Amino acid sequence: MYRAPRGTVDILPAEQAYWAFVQSRAADVCRLYGYQRLDTPVFEDYGLFARSDASGTDLVEKEMYVFEDRSGQKLTLRAENTAPVCRAYIEHGMANLPQPVRLYYLGPTFRYERPQAGRYRQHHQFGCEALGDPSATLDVEVIELAIGFLSSLGLCNLSVLLNSIGCRQCQPQYVAILRNHYEAISSEVCDDCRVRMVRNPLRLLDCKEPGCRRFADEAPHISDYLCPDCEAHFGEVQKQLRLLDISFTLNHKLVRGLDYYTRTVFEVLPERQTGQSAIVGGGRYDGLIEQIGGKPTPGVGFATGIERIILNLKEQGIEVPPVDTPTVYIAHLGDAGRHAAVQLSRRLRDMEIGVITSTGGKSLKSQLRQANALGVRHTIILGEDEVSRGEAMLRDMTANVQQTVAQDSLHMHLRA
Repeated sequence: MYRAPRGTVDILPAEQAYWAFVQSRAADVCRLYGYQRLDTPVFEDYGLFARSDASGTDLVEKEMYVFEDRSGQKLTLRAENTAPVCRAYIEHGMANLPQPVRLYYLGPTFRYERPQAGRYRQHHQFGCEALGDPSATLDVEVIELAIGFLSSLGLCNLSVLLNSIGCRQCQPQYVAILRNHYEAISSEVCDDCRVRMVRNPLRLLDCKEPGCRRFADEAPHISDYLCPDCEAHFGEVQKQLRLLDISFTLNHKLVRGLDYYTRTVFEVLPERQTGQSAIVGGGRYDGLIEQIGGKPTPGVGFATGIERIILNLKEQGIEVPPVDTPTVYIAHLGDAGRHAAVQLSRRLRDMEIGVITSTGGKSLKSQLRQANALGVRHTIILGEDEVSRGEAMLRDMTANVQQTVAQDSLHMHLRA
């Protein structure tokens, strides 16, 4: 018996209401802020992610799905969305558009990692990217948009963690100091942290191993080593967040898992923290577009996992609107009734009325039982006598009453 691959799930009809709700809210909020949708391919050139500056990240080292196509080109399933968005920005000449260019995406990403609640090897992300403007105001806009999106879903008591990890000018000095801090205790940290000391020292602050957490707590704070420009930028971000009454907590250990971030980084956490608690992560990445072959272009954005959001909606008991389904069922008896049902269903659908037509040779009792199980509001019954008179029996399934109605006026009764 075949089963879905480990780390993947089928999104069943019963779950679709959550997905439709989350995705529609995402589109609505993006419209309010002027963000336009961009869809990139689900596979990209391997080099887009495996840049030399990204070689020390878990994404490249452990998590990407890599393959060669029949021409021998090395490709990877889309492991995250920011780099593909930036690639599209370069490829399609978006630098010639009014800046910043505001984009959002909805779609699957693929990472080979240990499956857990709300995180799968194929998972779906919603995210926003604003490209072409270095202003702290844009950082705040992105944070505000993320919170507005989560609030529109009914999630409440959200908390924001905030940090600045500096820029290419001030970050190297801090990295050297951070390495010195960890070199003295290198024998006490986990194996992964010993690798990070060489390849990606900022990730030392993000280690989840219990034995390493206290070393991160005691590590020097990058805020003490920011250059004047980064310090001013971070101060302006905080000032504008306060103007918007967006509360936040400074966290000197907050970094991002990918290498391209600079300056502002942030996470948003829900009220109930279980397992992987952050449901939004993002920040500024002013060097990424240059790294992948474009001109120096600032950028800022965030991403959130839809599966993780749905998990939080369920945990908080938030009800979502049901997905629209047909409200009319057509039952029929005999050949004349069956043929009339086929024609009537077509006419009603042309009028934008959803219809399910009975199939097979079931008895009327079985057809009514099926209509009741489907939860339709009305059942139309067509027999040979009704067809000969141009009529139909219309049953209100809620009130359990029925009446004879002319077929030509059925649509008016169904919309009443």
